[in-house]
Amino acid sequence: MDVHTSQSATNSSGFQVSEFVLLGLPGIHEWQHWLSLPLALLYLLALGANLLIVITIHHELNLHQPMFQLLSVLAVVDIGLATTIMPRILAIFWFDAKAISLPECFAQIYAVHCFISMESGVFLCMAVDRYVAICHPLRYPSVVTGVFVVKAVVFMVLRNVLLTVPVPVLAAQRCYCSKNEIEHCMCSNPGVTGLACDDITINRFYQLALAWVIGGSDMALVFISYVLIFRSVLRLNSAEAIVKALSTCSSHLILIFFFYTTIVVVSIAQLAGKAVPIFPVLLNVLNIVIPPALNPMVYALRAHELRVGFRRVLGLHEKVFQK
Repeated sequence: MDVHTSQSATNSSGFQVSEFVLLGLPGIHEWQHWLSLPLALLYLLALGANLLIVITIHHELNLHQPMFQLLSVLAVVDIGLATTIMPRILAIFWFDAKAISLPECFAQIYAVHCFISMESGVFLCMAVDRYVAICHPLRYPSVVTGVFVVKAVVFMVLRNVLLTVPVPVLAAQRCYCSKNEIEHCMCSNPGVTGLACDDITINRFYQLALAWVIGGSDMALVFISYVLIFRSVLRLNSAEAIVKALSTCSSHLILIFFFYTTIVVVSIAQLAGKAVPIFPVLLNVLNIVIPPALNPMVYALRAHELRVGFRRVLGLHEKVFQK
């Protein structure tokens, strides 16, 4: 194996290493390329399915509703999230392209944080949409409008773009004086700052604060929304009405449960990852590539209007999309 550690004279930014080296999955470097096929298939599925959702919602006038508009935003975010890391991972596995420049590495850190935070924000907007639809159905047409969707998306974009900027900025201010090999398939903030020769306390503190401010607050608000939804649903006298009300948010419940559960599992795996370091790295990669591939399938299975829209866009018979 080639020696990857590369150094250069200290440049004007204070760095002493000229590049980072992404080694891939810890402990299985020799045969990790075999994982490239399933990862490539998941990536292609994520791209194709999410593009189909965006095109279908744009094409079908009856899908120009807030719930489906938010779904199209989620599809765009999923495409961005998967594209942020998958081409680089496949290049590592297929072409041994492990070297990554410092600016590209910090840009990847920023993009991953921004897209994951945006996905969490979209799930929160969807929860609010379902809350108003079920708990205040008469007010829904006047509250959840196209303007509401635009304002919510703009707010989420500004929130995530601005709050995640300090993550790569703080990482770029560290001094990387000797080590430059990262036991990962992508530039993660802990993996990069762990190579720094100076104190990274502020990096760890901001990373934790960001997780609580964005992820923690979104998760709490989603939980509160669904507590209020379930309380309102249980007050209904008709069992049929209860089933109908719950079915309107079942897709969203499945996705948010998977999204936040995987984030918690990845966080726990990273804390306990010293014994078997491949687990947190692999989980981190799967956490970024599986949700973009899973989200469209869940909605396609649960939303009849979307299946009909797929049929029209693709020119297929509706029976293809029947349950």
